Amino acid sequence: MSATSNEVAVIKTSEGEMVIGFWPDVAPKTVENFKKLAKQGFYDGTAFHRVVKGFMIQGGDPLTKEANAEHRWGTGDPGYKLKAEFNDRAHTRGVISMARSQHPDSAGSQFFICLADARFLDRQYTAFGQLIKGDDVLGRIGDVPTVSAGGGEKSRPIKRVHVETVRIVPAEPAQ
Repeated sequence: MSATSNEVAVIKTSEGEMVIGFWPDVAPKTVENFKKLAKQGFYDGTAFHRVVKGFMIQGGDPLTKEANAEHRWGTGDPGYKLKAEFNDRAHTRGVISMARSQHPDSAGSQFFICLADARFLDRQYTAFGQLIKGDDVLGRIGDVPTVSAGGGEKSRPIKRVHVETVRIVPAEPAQ
């Protein structure tokens, strides 16, 4: 399944670079929001704060810029919420989707990238793009050792998986 946007996101992490192609045809407002935040430098300096082996890696929380706010990681947003754009795109390895709370329209800036098929999320989370380069990087982040994050889930990386920058660039040169 190919991306239908003329721009891609280059996510530069402490483990290497990943390139994401967007699906504006099924999630236009979500794609625009991600691009807007990236262009503002919102994601620069954040971390992948949640890694669930064989499931997904989650990032995009501005609170992860502050080590002393670790107890609140996973609760940050840009100060607003997006209306969900649930669609028919499958949650398979490399798909990027918006993280949210129980409420469907509660996504803001946090996103996750699937490490494997997670079809049970289909039509319940806003899938808005797919990894087109850097599967090895996704795998390395997914393999980072984790400890309990509270609530019993073993998902807190023991070493910081740093997001240096997220840049929006024309699609051709990045691929």
